[in-house]
Amino acid sequence: MVQVEDAIVARLESHGHKFEIFLDPEAADRIKEKGTVDLVNDVALDEIYKDARKGEKAGEDSLKEVFKTTDTSEIIVEIVRKGQIQLTTEQRHQMTERKRKQVIDTIARESINPQTNTPHPPARISQAIDETKIHIDPFKSVSEQVQIVLKAIKPLLPIRMEKAKLAVKLTGDAYGKVYGEIVREGYLTKEEWSKDGAWIGLLEVPAGMASEIMGALSRRGQDNIEIKVVKGK
Repeated sequence: MVQVEDAIVARLESHGHKFEIFLDPEAADRIKEKGTVDLVNDVALDEIYKDARKGEKAGEDSLKEVFKTTDTSEIIVEIVRKGQIQLTTEQRHQMTERKRKQVIDTIARESINPQTNTPHPPARISQAIDETKIHIDPFKSVSEQVQIVLKAIKPLLPIRMEKAKLAVKLTGDAYGKVYGEIVREGYLTKEEWSKDGAWIGLLEVPAGMASEIMGALSRRGQDNIEIKVVKGK
């Protein structure tokens, strides 16, 4: 659970009432996208306030008037989705830096230099962002800003977002050792059991991470795994 001193305040004003919550800075995007909230980890206190800093709780009548419910989880989602995030200068700086790192890491993982078919180092991507002076918005999703950043840095870097397909074959005891890691590392587009009892799968992964993932799976499966990149579409 985030501590109150590290939390941000999300505020919604409606029908002449003000509602505030103490929110984990990392939770805002997730709540907006999924429409759910973890009351243990996403908020500092599972209370709805009319003034969070003063500790003044919102009345039940005002909650029913505006939200048509007193369910805390539902109300928090509405406040995050429809309200505004109140940040100190330091909180905004920290959130912007975290979001910038997430954007850079995503581009480094999921893109390649088409001239060399290798990923760009995060430091080079960061430098290109600095050179273009593109603004990272702490409240926009990573996926949305990845596309904005890619468009801005393409004149400076040969770069292409790409997926790689890996054909994986597991024999012996490798299925029990490796399968969980396979599904965590990418998206299984196909899987089946062969007549000789081997498991065969087609795994889609970020192109920039293909070599790293192949190495990790090979080390875990040892002599009971075969893995190769599938060329073409």
